[in-house]
Formats: sequence, structure tokens, C-alpha cells
Amino acid sequence: MIKKIRTIVAAVVFVLITLLFLDFTGTLHHWLGWLAKIQFLPAVMALNVAVVVALVALTLIFGRIYCSVICPLGILQDLLARLRRKKNKYSYSGEVRWLRYPMLLVFVIAAVVGVGSLFQLLAPYSAFGRIATMILQPLWMLGNNVLGTIAERADSYAFYTVDVWMKSLPVFIIALVTLVVLFILAWRGGRTYCNTICPVGTILSFLARFSFLKIRFDEKKCKNCSLCSKNCKAACIDYKTHTVDYSRCVVCGNCIDSCKFGALKYVGSLGNPRISGNANKSGDSIDTSKRSFLLASAMLAGGAMAQKKEKLMDGGLAELEDKVTPSRQTPLTPPGSLSFAHFAQHCTGCQLCVSECPNNVLRPSSDFLHLMLPEMSYERGYCRPECTRCSEVCPAGAINHVDKPEKSSIQIGHAVWIKKNCVVLTDQVECGNCARHCPSGAIEMVSMDENDEESPMIPAINEAACIGCGACEYVCPSRPFSAIYVEGHEVHRRI
Repeated sequence: MIKKIRTIVAAVVFVLITLLFLDFTGTLHHWLGWLAKIQFLPAVMALNVAVVVALVALTLIFGRIYCSVICPLGILQDLLARLRRKKNKYSYSGEVRWLRYPMLLVFVIAAVVGVGSLFQLLAPYSAFGRIATMILQPLWMLGNNVLGTIAERADSYAFYTVDVWMKSLPVFIIALVTLVVLFILAWRGGRTYCNTICPVGTILSFLARFSFLKIRFDEKKCKNCSLCSKNCKAACIDYKTHTVDYSRCVVCGNCIDSCKFGALKYVGSLGNPRISGNANKSGDSIDTSKRSFLLASAMLAGGAMAQKKEKLMDGGLAELEDKVTPSRQTPLTPPGSLSFAHFAQHCTGCQLCVSECPNNVLRPSSDFLHLMLPEMSYERGYCRPECTRCSEVCPAGAINHVDKPEKSSIQIGHAVWIKKNCVVLTDQVECGNCARHCPSGAIEMVSMDENDEESPMIPAINEAACIGCGACEYVCPSRPFSAIYVEGHEVHRRI
């Protein structure tokens, strides 16, 4: 029964959270956004005490069911492992401490000192987000475009085509490598990634030792048939000694379901004293377990402290083709992120904001120092003042929620005019695209020479009124480099 319940709940959670990343219409996050907010690391980074306490309590009662039914990367491992049809494909193996605990130490250090790319690389929810955003969503959108083409021929608006493009080649490669590694490890050993690399799994393992409900052996009924060990995806059951390594057990229920003699039960610590298996092979004593619990608490505290788009026309001067991304001294971060430092400190790199952005403004950074950190760029759209979706979906507190009126008063950067690139001077034509499309009225066309009535009209920028939305940069017809671009602010301002 426990296996069936876990499988059903895990399947529902996985489908819904995957749809949350795949959705490009902006409709599902209103109902499914909470699934991102109950993930362990985003909750810690957002200082969501209620969620963290709830997950800790859940682990102390039921064991590591978070890894089985809530974590999408954990569920993905189970799906990949099922591709191997072989029965009784696992066997008991000892805890790989030489890899497990150093990986956790590296993760904690990266979180504390602010090495965001390393932190995001190891974070399980972020890893799943990269896979979903960079690999699954483009495939989903391509399927949508096929339906959109069919619907268009049938004079139906049930589906519409959308642009599918590579947001970041380096991050795509990282996502693909992560998926391949997951597949190999899951194919060979089930939950190997969970119990050797994943820092969340290691943190929860300290707590799982103290869980009230555990898988326990009834030694009188056990026939040492080894089926429990052969079906344990966490490789944590030693049938010879009737012990379970609770630090690695994810309470999948496979062992109970496979036991033909009813020798395994999921019971509380106050149950039948004849049911054994409280010790694990690692041989941890009571004192060691207490130290582990204190270590887990310290890590939790340390982690908390570390803390269809509307196409625009360009005035008939040129088609809006892809342009070269300008070299910004300070990266642009979304309204609500407060500052670049705040954004980099709290962002887990899950890419949910990237997948949800309807204007194709957000994409993962390809810069080595800020790899995988979402950044804004305006080659394919601009940050519309009426859009607040990224602030609505961020689960980690990296982007605080802002409403539409508030967003129009946040200055994330300011426009900069590059005289040598402007078509008014290079091609001797009239333009004014930047001024016409500026939603804040921060740009106006003025005479280059006040004393000459026939002098060309060039843009004059009021930096105090500019909000950095990028509409001017997006519609500028200058190629390959825009004649006007937005320079980011280290700290966002109010206007």
C-alpha cells in the first residue's frame, strides 16, 4: 500500500511541477506556483520558515519522503531507473562517505561565500529546472507549434505558434550533461545521485535517522531471501544483518512490496520491540547521531544566512532581426530583485523565471563568473511595464513580488545613446523609434544643432525618468550593434 500511495502522489507532483516549467502561456503559475515554493532549497533561500519547519517535521516523522514525492529530480531518477526492465536489479552497498560529505561541504561553502554557479550546479531543484527549461520546454513548444500550424490551416485559434530559440548554449550543455549523468547513475544504481551527490539528500539524511516511522525487520518472519535488498533503489538494506541505513532510505516501499513473508513493516519507533533494524551498517552510535543532528541544524541556519508576445514594428526602417548583445558593465536583473548582489545571493538558478518570461527577455547567463544566473537582454523583446510574472513565480526570494504600478517606478538601469551607431547619422534618415516606444517618456527627439533648422533629430535621454525596460534597445533599427542600450544598476532605484 505504501508503494502505491507514494507512486500516485509522486506522479501527480512530478507532472504538475513539470507543467509549471513547460507552460509558456503564464496561466499555470497561479495554481501551481506553490509547488516551487515547497522545495527545500528555495524555501531556505527565501527564509520561508514555515515551509522549512514543515519539511523538517515531515522528515522527522516519515523519513526522507521529500526525496520520493516532492523533489522533482528525485522522482526523475525513479523514472529513469524504471527504463531498466531487469527485475531484482539492485544490491546492498555501503555509504559512500568519501564523496557524500565532501560534496555537502563544497555546497555549503559555495552558498556562504557566494559562488553561485557551483551552488546552482549542485542544487537538485535547480538541476531539474535546467533540464525542464533548456531541454523539455523547447520540445514542448515545438509540439505546440505543430498543433498551431494545423489549427491555423483550420482557421482555429486554439493554438498559436511561438518562437523556439537557444537561450544559452553553455547552460543547455550543462543541462544535457546533468541528464546523462542522472540516467547513467539511475540505470546502474537507482538513487546513487540522491545519496552521493545531492546536498539536500545528505542534509535530510541527518534528520531521517531520527524519524518516527521507519522500515523495520521482523526477524522471526524473515527468510533471508534477499528480495528486499535486490529491490531497494537506495541500496540501503542489508538482509544478512537485518539492518536498514535510514540515512539513505527514501521510503519508496519497494522492499515491503517485494517481501513475500511480511517481514518488513513501516512502523513507529514505539512499535513491537521484536521488530529490529534500528541500527545501520555505518555503525553510528547515539552520540554520533546527536552530532549529526546538530550539524544538520547548523547547515540549515548557515544556508538561511547566506542568503503571445506582441511584435513591434521598427518604423519600416529594418526588420527586427537578432542583434549582438551589448557589453554591459553591470548585468540587468528583474524589477523586484533589489540589487545585483541580492539577486545573486538568493537565486538558486532554477530557471523558472526564464521559462515563464513571455517577452523572451530573461535567459541564463553564459558569463563564466555568473554562469546560469538569469539575466535580462533585449534582442528578442523588452520588459513590458505591465508584466510582473517573474516576480510572481520566483520561489527563492531572489525577485520580490511587485505589482504593476510599483514596477513602473523601479529603475533597474538607464538608457545610453551610442552616437556612432545611430542610423540618423550613419544613414542620414529620420528615425525616432526609441522616443516613440519609450513607455516612461524618458526619451525625446531634439535637434542636434539648435541653430540649424535642418539639423537631424537625435534622442535625448532623461536618466531620472528611465526605468531600463529596454523598449528603446529592442526597437532600434541599427545593426549589428544597437545605437541605444540599457546599462544596469548595481542597486535598483525608485523614481
